[in-house]
Amino acid sequence: MNEKYIQKCYESLHKKVDFKPEIAVVLGSGLGDYAESIEIVKVIPYSEIEGFPVSTISGHKGQFVFGYENGVPIVVMQGRVHYYEGYTMEQVVLPIYLMKMMGAEVLFLTNAAGGVNEHFSAGDFMLIKDHISSFIPSPLIGPNLEEFGTRFPDMSEVYKKSLQAVIQETAKTEQITLREGVYLQFSGPAYETPAEIRMSRVLGADAVGMSTVCEALVANQIGMQVCGISCITNMACGILEQPLDHTEVKETADRVAPLFKRLVKQSLIKIYAQMKEK
Repeated sequence: MNEKYIQKCYESLHKKVDFKPEIAVVLGSGLGDYAESIEIVKVIPYSEIEGFPVSTISGHKGQFVFGYENGVPIVVMQGRVHYYEGYTMEQVVLPIYLMKMMGAEVLFLTNAAGGVNEHFSAGDFMLIKDHISSFIPSPLIGPNLEEFGTRFPDMSEVYKKSLQAVIQETAKTEQITLREGVYLQFSGPAYETPAEIRMSRVLGADAVGMSTVCEALVANQIGMQVCGISCITNMACGILEQPLDHTEVKETADRVAPLFKRLVKQSLIKIYAQMKEK
């Protein structure tokens, strides 16, 4: 990772907003409307940040939203950038460094995912317990910035168990069904073949997608606490006898959006309370 590149982008962002978030939230495809429900202090489009990659995917507004969720200071990525858009992995994970530098200690990741576990259904939520990163380039390849983290970070608990417990408790209280499983990131942008989905299942994956893992890797290395939820927007290729379409992803995400917003909102409030207890 290029330290000068990170610093340049951070200075550009910091000039535009004087706000210290304690929790960072990344919103996946079709889930971006959550950002509009918080008490907004400042909105900064990615295009206004010098050197920052711009999201090109429909359903991703491509902006940082700074504000409060019931008094919790947060920064929300309303749309992420993906490796398949042609950006380098360094550019894809840049926002994680910036949100950490601004003050965020917790990273709450969300995504739209294809269900590999045959017990799942479109519209389910899955708590990410672990991930498989073997099919994308590691964002940690290259010079290591020692001030951010060790060269060889431990990955035994990427998704903090204490945060998982909060989300599980929240889902139970809110009477929202929450699956659990392992998320596998492919590079995309093509959807997976039936053979690749069978391979994913053999490897232990419950859901697949084209984001999240690279962000979690970096956040773990630089000392952020990480948690994540996948919205199962479709069953992966070969499970149902129908072709995959991005329109289906957006339609399913829209359908479950009210439940998703409630789960994220209440989880954030409880996670923040847990942070303040320590």
